[in-house]
Amino acid sequence: MKLGVNLLCVGGFIDQSQLKFCQLAAEVGYDGVEVPVLEGTADHYEWLGGELDALGLERTCTAITPDPNADPTSADPEIRERGLEHLDWIVDCANALGAQTIGGPFHAPIGHFTGSGPTTEEWKRGADAHHRMAKKASVQGMRLALEPLNRFETHFLNTAQQAAQYCKMVDHPAFGIMYDTFHAHIEEKEQARAIAAVAGQINVLHISENDRGTPGTGQINFGRVFSSVKKTGFDGWVVMEAFGAGVPELAAATRIWRPMFDTHAQLFRDSAEFIRKNWAQA
Repeated sequence: MKLGVNLLCVGGFIDQSQLKFCQLAAEVGYDGVEVPVLEGTADHYEWLGGELDALGLERTCTAITPDPNADPTSADPEIRERGLEHLDWIVDCANALGAQTIGGPFHAPIGHFTGSGPTTEEWKRGADAHHRMAKKASVQGMRLALEPLNRFETHFLNTAQQAAQYCKMVDHPAFGIMYDTFHAHIEEKEQARAIAAVAGQINVLHISENDRGTPGTGQINFGRVFSSVKKTGFDGWVVMEAFGAGVPELAAATRIWRPMFDTHAQLFRDSAEFIRKNWAQA
C-alpha cells in the first residue's frame, strides 16, 4: 500500500505557494500526493514534478471534465471532439507531472444533468473515449482510475455495479476505477458488497469521511472498508481526500462552506496515523 493525500484540500492549482503543504505531507510520512490537474500547462506540471522529486514524494493526480461544451460523451461531434482533446490534455499534464495514475470523474461534466440516467449511447461514446485515453496513458506507464460520483453530482456513473459494467465496456488493461468511500456511503447499500463488485478493477482507493472531514471521525466503518479491499488483493494507492471552507474556488463544487478540520497539520497527521493503523489491522 502507498499512502497519499489529495491536495484539493489546499487548492485547485498547486503552485509555489502550496509547496509548504507538500513539505508537510513528506514530513508526516505520506508516500506521495494526489495533484489536481484542473488547469495550466504541461510545463507547469513538469516543474511541479521536479519539486516533488526533491521532497521524495511520488504522485497520482485527479482530473475532471468541467465544461459541458467539451464532453466526450456528447452526441454532438464538435462537443465530443473538444472533450477528447481535454482528455488528451489531462494525459499530457499527468505524464509531465510523473503521475502513476489519473483518477477522478473525467467522464461527464460535474453538475450537468440530462433529466434521466445514462443512456446506452452515452456509455458507448464514453467507453470509446476512455479506451482511447487508456491506450494513450498506458504508453507512458500510467493507469486510469475513473471515479463514480453520487447522483447529486452526476448521472453518468454512480454505483460500483455500474462501474464494473463500464470497465468491461472500456475493455483496456490500463483502465480501472477510483473507489471513493464518501460517494459509496451515499449510493451503496453496503460498502463491502460494493467493493466486491469491483474486485480487481480498483486502481486507487479514496478514503473520504461521510462529511468529507478527517477520516475516522464520522460514520463510515473504515475497518470494514479496508478488510473488504484487502480481500480483493488490492495493495495500491490509498489516498486521503478531505475538503474544507478554506478553498473558495472549490466551495461551490463540493458544497462545503464550513470548516471540516482544525488545521492542515491536524488533518494530515491524524489521517495518516488512522489509515496506516487501520490498514495494518485489517
